[in-house]
Amino acid sequence: MKHDIIAPLRMRTQRLWGTRFDTPQEVVRWLTALQAQEFPMAQWSIAQRTRGATKAAIEQAFADGVIVRTHVLRPTWHFALAEDIRWLLQVTAPRVHALNAYYNKQHELDKKLFTKSNALIAKALEGGTHLTRRELAAALKRGGIRASGPRLAYIMMRAELEAIVCSGAMRGKQHTYALLDERAPKAKALGEEAALAQFTKRYFTSRGPATVADFSRWSSLTAAEGRAGLALVGKELESKVIDGKSRFDWATRPSSTRSCWMAG
Repeated sequence: MKHDIIAPLRMRTQRLWGTRFDTPQEVVRWLTALQAQEFPMAQWSIAQRTRGATKAAIEQAFADGVIVRTHVLRPTWHFALAEDIRWLLQVTAPRVHALNAYYNKQHELDKKLFTKSNALIAKALEGGTHLTRRELAAALKRGGIRASGPRLAYIMMRAELEAIVCSGAMRGKQHTYALLDERAPKAKALGEEAALAQFTKRYFTSRGPATVADFSRWSSLTAAEGRAGLALVGKELESKVIDGKSRFDWATRPSSTRSCWMAG
């Protein structure tokens, strides 16, 4: 197969071409984690994969907590479904912790401080309270923790990665935080292998044909973790060698693109 077929196939599996979804949550479920560092652009990224979802529909799904915004995969914001967030954190939080380790040290943040900051944050948010980052900084200050600028950002990211908080409802144009237990009460954890298998399968079904290296770059998992994930679900995928590299794709590709994928 010529390499020039890969980009069109991936455009279709990512639903930028071809079949679209009906709702914002279907988009986020399909993509599993959708980068949302720039909130308006992330909303557009959802909308362009639907048959006509409005900005209001996306904002409502976010306000209702069906879609949450938090740190997974890497130290950047992502959209994810509330129902997926716990098992996603199981798989990716250890890698994000590793990526943050240097900066935590630079800002004098250690396990003891994070234990205290997590407890203060949880206390401030209990009972369905949604607070802005500035309001949580004040709560941390009252508890004896210096929290501003990048130091506050890493304190809050730690609380996200440890499943204490996720995004709350918007307050005007301001983002808030809420307790993950209250925002996503139905989110379930999975066994370690089951979580990795689900994560791997979701990637290749929504972004194939792709290599294990592609998967590792996107997910921030190590190469060994990427190979372990593929070993768990490889039999459910199809593979082809293209340009000397094994590329994997979902085995139930729509007929409109399946002929191109198999023709090589």
